Amino acid sequence: MPPLLKIRSERDQMSAIERRIADFILDNAHLLRDYSSQQLASALGISQSSVVKFSQKLGFKGYPDLKYSVGQAVARAGSDPQTAPPTGEPGNGYAQLGERLRQSRQAADDETRVANAQADVEKIVALVDGAPKVFVYGLGDDGLYAREFAMRLSLLGMLTVHHADPILMMANLSAVRPGDVLLVFSEFGKLPQLYQLSRQFQDMGGKVVSITRHSANPLRAHADAALVVCAHDPSPSMAQLLYRSALQSLLDFLFVLLCHANPDRHRQLGVNLERIEHLIDT
Repeated sequence: MPPLLKIRSERDQMSAIERRIADFILDNAHLLRDYSSQQLASALGISQSSVVKFSQKLGFKGYPDLKYSVGQAVARAGSDPQTAPPTGEPGNGYAQLGERLRQSRQAADDETRVANAQADVEKIVALVDGAPKVFVYGLGDDGLYAREFAMRLSLLGMLTVHHADPILMMANLSAVRPGDVLLVFSEFGKLPQLYQLSRQFQDMGGKVVSITRHSANPLRAHADAALVVCAHDPSPSMAQLLYRSALQSLLDFLFVLLCHANPDRHRQLGVNLERIEHLIDT
């Protein structure tokens, strides 16, 4: 896993001092090559041993290895991945903003792909493909993506139960059987009702798959499997756009994998699309 992505993903589980080191590295990755461990410690007002322990906790032999790995990542990106300046025609703000959005989306997609290991994604594909019923749940903006993905699963011939109301979803728990799968969409994974719903679903013998940001959260921690989305930007509005874009790309890939994993479902998709086209034409 790329070092900056690893730091971001583990930040929420770090101590206060470790978070200070992590934030400094994330904000100044392009300058890290100029800092020794002692200089970094002095800049943050901490001990040099704290910097060394931080590096080792991330799986590096020491700070020099961490610094080299971050430097390589920055070099591959061509600039600071956190604050890369917009490119495009000089003086053309329209083109610069468009190029920055394109580059940021590509970076979010790439990080999201790396963060979801092939074995984990294939496990989720197998769970969903083999489930007697697939329950899909999300609130607010998450509910929009949950509804769209539930419709896609239905087109594959899967028995899909979708709700955006926690009370109705809770009532449907009586229909859960062993082997059923619940896909829970929650950007931050911290809503108590989602955690409660997931635990009860598991108590009924079902499997829970969480779809959240790539950060520590209760929903992801207690799910049977997890899909994670990486989307980071200093601007909150841009970070939200990147999350939605990376999430959509991840769901598109999952759908394609489901189509290829089961030829019968692929054929059913063709049949259903023809029926829809005929209905529209008439």
